[in-house]
Amino acid sequence: MSTTRDSSVSFEETDTRSDEMNSTIEQWIDDLVAGVDDAQASEEFQEWLDVQSRFHDYSYRNTLLIKRQCPEASRVAGYRTWQEEFDRHVKEGESAIWIWAPIITKQCPECENSPSYHEDSDCEYDETPPEEWSKGLVGFKPTAVFDVSQTEGEPLPELETEAAGDADDLVPALLDAAATLDIDVRVVDAAEWEHGDAKGVCKHRTLHGCQPVVEAKARSNQADLAVTLIHEYAHALLHFDVDDEPERAKREVEAEAVAYIVGRYFNLDTSGSAFYLAAWQDDDAESIQERLGRISSTAQEVIGTVVDG
Repeated sequence: MSTTRDSSVSFEETDTRSDEMNSTIEQWIDDLVAGVDDAQASEEFQEWLDVQSRFHDYSYRNTLLIKRQCPEASRVAGYRTWQEEFDRHVKEGESAIWIWAPIITKQCPECENSPSYHEDSDCEYDETPPEEWSKGLVGFKPTAVFDVSQTEGEPLPELETEAAGDADDLVPALLDAAATLDIDVRVVDAAEWEHGDAKGVCKHRTLHGCQPVVEAKARSNQADLAVTLIHEYAHALLHFDVDDEPERAKREVEAEAVAYIVGRYFNLDTSGSAFYLAAWQDDDAESIQERLGRISSTAQEVIGTVVDG
């Protein structure tokens, strides 16, 4: 693995690529764990959130890989996809960005292996022949993609216009999405607000209600209201089964991170967000990975629900 500008990495050796990709992810998380109380760690974390906001439907493992190889990437696709779907061509000399792509193929109903691996396994399933098996996820493989900046050809008009979803449209969309997310949401007039300086609150599920209740203070700044709603939705999705106060404090960072990602996706300015990673200082690498996964999946869920309407 070679190091390039801005501490980026590349994965050029075919025989060791998979190991290097895994190692890069693990090293980034280990460094984050070691420096959670340091400003540099917070900056690294925010840089990852920026990438996650641009690739909201990617796993945190893939957005970490994109961040380490090409932090400025805005849209990626495979070599042939650029050619066949966008009439663009990868420029000569460009290095691929390597991510994990799912392997979808027929799999044994019992051991869930592909036919070739099934033959070499101890599984004795033989009720139906392999050609009748359903397709499913059997693993992941390194796959080369390229950012739009590495290509040339026909312009992409949708990348040259402002992002859709200004706050005036986003707030109603978020309110509509609450039912799908199984959240009871209320925007409360400022004169009736009972939660002091808080902009929003998320109440626990109770014995008398099956939904978490989100309340947000009404205000003229619709962008600020939208970010508050997203933040509290994240609490509702992340905290419904968490009663431990120290852990709830740690998940405050997760909720703010979700609001940051979703807000940026919908073209809101969330630059005022602050990430105090010191709250995670007692966590090990496995716990940090779980938090990154929760942030990524929760942001995906909120974005997907709002976009699908």
